[in-house]
Amino acid sequence: MNIIDAARMRAVTRYPDLVEWLRTSHLEAIDAMDDLLMTQPAAVGGADTLLIRAAWRRGAQMGVKLVTVFPANAGGALPSIQAVYLLFDGRNGEPLASLDGTELTYWKTAADSALGAQFLAREDAATLCMVGAGAQAPHLIRAHCAVRPSIERVAIWNRTHAKAEALAAQAPVDGVTFEATTDLEAACRGADVITAATAAEAPLVLGEWLRPGQHLDLVGGYKPEMREADTEAFARARVFVDARETTVGLCGDLLEPVKAGRFSPDRIEGDLFDLCRGGLPSPRAAADITLFKNGGGGHLDLMTAGYYVARTAGG
Repeated sequence: MNIIDAARMRAVTRYPDLVEWLRTSHLEAIDAMDDLLMTQPAAVGGADTLLIRAAWRRGAQMGVKLVTVFPANAGGALPSIQAVYLLFDGRNGEPLASLDGTELTYWKTAADSALGAQFLAREDAATLCMVGAGAQAPHLIRAHCAVRPSIERVAIWNRTHAKAEALAAQAPVDGVTFEATTDLEAACRGADVITAATAAEAPLVLGEWLRPGQHLDLVGGYKPEMREADTEAFARARVFVDARETTVGLCGDLLEPVKAGRFSPDRIEGDLFDLCRGGLPSPRAAADITLFKNGGGGHLDLMTAGYYVARTAGG
């Protein structure tokens, strides 16, 4: 079995290549995918989570990711999210590879959002607002800058300002100006692209802050109680998702606007399968506000695992 650790993954991955791999992978069908989500009360409050995500492309490959989310780990020796991924031959069930699922998740999640931005964000986007400064944030910054190399400045906001300062000091992309900010509203209003990767359960990005031409990318919320943007943001935007199966009826960002009667799933203009196969249903006007809900999903893990196997075969 091919054992692909985090170091090997980092050595072979380039965001432009991975985004293109995901684009072409969406041209093929996924025959089945499903999730199992289990939670238990955490000793420090809140909940610890075990998430199992599986996907199957018949006659090709199938795989499963096992993810643990232990929020109390944040700031300690272990990350709050840890995972392992197992890939199997879809023809005979033979185990093909074991991958570091945590590293796979970082790259997959960021490339997913970047692929959405490639279709939806203005080509001349110059400023990016990063909401959240956790382990996923530098990946999102790199991925968005890879598909929009016009980005010149990145503002980073985090509840704990010291983490935003630390990430800004790292300067994840050469030739780009980074700053940490305590003024989330001003950072959002001034950005061409906003990407949020937090565990927020109350909206951080407000629709009244959005201006014509912006692109909003919501990454962090994957459970019904999690929200990163308010109902007004969905009411004002052209809304897209990475996959309807992993977002509609599952993510709080979408559930709450529907409950409020200000948004309907029928208003979702497309997912990545639609965009990769047919492009935007109508051209992006200069004044359009676009919103992309990144819900993840086992199909994306399966696609990304295939990328790593292809690039490490025989290594």
